[in-house]
Amino acid sequence: MMKNNILCLLKGKGISCKYLFIIGTSLLLFTSCKVTKPSSYFPNLQKDTTLKSLVTTDFELKIQKGDRLSINVSSLSNVEDALFNSGAPTIAGGTTGGIAGGYTVQQDGSILLHRLGNTNVAGLTRKELSKQLENKLLAYMKEPIVQVQFLNHKVTVLGEVGSPQIIAMPEEQLSIIDVLVMSGDVTPNAKRNNITIIREEGMEKKVKHVNLEDHSIFSSPWYYVKPNDIILVSADTEKYVKEENRKKLQTTLSLVASGISLIIIIADRVIK
Repeated sequence: MMKNNILCLLKGKGISCKYLFIIGTSLLLFTSCKVTKPSSYFPNLQKDTTLKSLVTTDFELKIQKGDRLSINVSSLSNVEDALFNSGAPTIAGGTTGGIAGGYTVQQDGSILLHRLGNTNVAGLTRKELSKQLENKLLAYMKEPIVQVQFLNHKVTVLGEVGSPQIIAMPEEQLSIIDVLVMSGDVTPNAKRNNITIIREEGMEKKVKHVNLEDHSIFSSPWYYVKPNDIILVSADTEKYVKEENRKKLQTTLSLVASGISLIIIIADRVIK
């Protein structure tokens, strides 16, 4: 009985049943390989358009107690330049004002500088401090130019990015887009519409969720990161689970198809 049924299957008109089965299972496998549409930055942004009401870039951070500053002086007085940039002089107690290539702002708001001694810097911006130092150094140098940068300002990036890391912020202007690019961009499993920013303000920590698929981020006060911000890129767990289930189903169908194909081939040879 079983033998007659198999003969009926294998002696049909046209293509052999085993080949029909292989073709059918192959098509089934291909249809199970549904490609998930990738998310992108600002998908609704129109071409050749102008965005208005952007976040102002005209802001500067004030130097605070505990900040660590890089101060570099260049002038037409090479000897004085070398003396100033070599580090801060030793002060009472055996400590120095310049550590790890920088100057730490003391609790009284001052730093110790070559030639100038204790200099109050807290409450000034980098530009204001540069101008002040250039004026004071005119007595010792010819045409001094002073560059001031922050050494302790940083942003931490975690989660679904190419390279989770701590990014230095020597200046004020650093957007969330810059931060993600510097971290290797988000991974395919990232939720671009739900990026978490944790910001420390005084004794509080504020948490904000931003959508990088919406161009309104350009007008958000959270577009530019601030020192000590934590950027958390969450994984799209739903998409991840769907993808894993799809892969498992595809593997299972492939094994079943291979097994049935093997049985049909063996049966075909036995019958012949």
